[in-house]
Amino acid sequence: MIYDTLDRIGRYRGMGKWLDIAIDFLENMDISKLSYGKKEIAGMDCFINVMEAEAKDEDQAEFEIHQKYMDIQIDIEGMEEIQTGGKVEAMVQPFCEETDFGTVKCDKKASCLLGGGSFIICMAGEPHKPGIWAGGDKKLKKCVIKVRA
Repeated sequence: MIYDTLDRIGRYRGMGKWLDIAIDFLENMDISKLSYGKKEIAGMDCFINVMEAEAKDEDQAEFEIHQKYMDIQIDIEGMEEIQTGGKVEAMVQPFCEETDFGTVKCDKKASCLLGGGSFIICMAGEPHKPGIWAGGDKKLKKCVIKVRA
């Protein structure tokens, strides 16, 4: 997990080709002006999904896991808590190769607040629980950039 502010995202260049492309995109794009939906940045190796979401109580959210992609998650409007997990104890929703998605049970390892110009990068294989209500309005406008691992 990497948790930082967008004005410092350039510090993470050099970790991978597709991550560098995502960083270039974020440094040169005003994401608050992006319309909802999925847009390719570099084909299916790096793409962004801008969405509206509703934050949930912690016990209603689940740890998700991906194998092909890492996530860069950013709240454009609103604020949510996101947790990263420790050791996977059990599969909840079996992992699906086609959708690169599964849910797992594990203890939380760290908790971060998104919003206010911050971002989190959740590595492939790292359990993370996004969309936890952090107080205030439950409606979020957020983006997730999927970066091939």
